Amino acid sequence: MRVIALQSGSKGNCVYLESDNVRVLFDAGISGKQAQERLAYFHIDIRSIDALLISHDHIDHVSCAGVFNRKFGIPLWITQKTFKVAKSQIGEVKQVNFFTSGETIHFDGLNIETIKTPHDAVDGVCFVADDGKKRFGVCTDLGCVFNELPSVVQSVNGLLLESNYDPIMLRYGEYPPELQDRIRSSHGHLSNEEAAELLLHYGQNLEVVMLGHISEKNNTERQVVSTHQKILGNNFRAELAHYRTNSNCVYI
Repeated sequence: MRVIALQSGSKGNCVYLESDNVRVLFDAGISGKQAQERLAYFHIDIRSIDALLISHDHIDHVSCAGVFNRKFGIPLWITQKTFKVAKSQIGEVKQVNFFTSGETIHFDGLNIETIKTPHDAVDGVCFVADDGKKRFGVCTDLGCVFNELPSVVQSVNGLLLESNYDPIMLRYGEYPPELQDRIRSSHGHLSNEEAAELLLHYGQNLEVVMLGHISEKNNTERQVVSTHQKILGNNFRAELAHYRTNSNCVYI
C-alpha cells in the first residue's frame, strides 16, 4: 500500500492511496492542476484514479471535487448530507455515489471503512483503507478523541493523523476568542498533545505515521516534532504531511 499526502492543512487537503490495482483520493481541497502535477511527480496519471471520497463539507476538503469529476472523470463518493450542503461548491457532477457514515465501501480488493466524527461538519467521517494485508487510516478534522478513535488507531498499520495546534500559540495568537473556543472544543481539532497521547497509548501496531492538518497560524513543524518527541520519546517516528514532494510518500 502506498500513500501520498498531496496536501494537508487549512489551505487544502488531498490524499492519494493505492493498493494493487485500486487507486483512490481522499478529499479534493486543492486545484485540479495541483493534483495532476503532484501526482505526475510520482508518475501517476490522475485519470487513472478509481474514486474520490469526501470526508466532509468544509471548503479545504471539498472545493474542487466537481472539477476532479468533470475534468478527470473521477467518480465521486460522498454522503447525501454532505453533498446537499456542499453542492454549490461542487457544481454539476456526472458520477456521484452516496454512502452512509459508518458504511464500508467495497472496491476491487480494497475496502474503505467510514467512521463518523464529531467535527463541526454536517456529516463528517474519517477513513480506514483495508486491502486484507494492511490497514491505513486517514484521520483529520476529528473534533476530539471520540469513543471509536482509539480502536481505529489500534487497528491500523499506517496513519495520517491531525496534529493541528499548539495550545499556547492558539491562546496568544491572532484568532478571536470564539474561533479559539471552536478549535479547542469537542467539535474542533486535535492539539499536538492530544495527537501524541493518542499515539502513545494506542499506536503500538503502527509502522508508519504521518502528522497532518498542521495549523499555519497556531503551530509550527518544530513545535509538532518537539511535542511528539517529548511525549513519545524514542518511539517518535513520523513524517509531517505538508506538500514537500517525495517526503510525502509512505509505504506499508
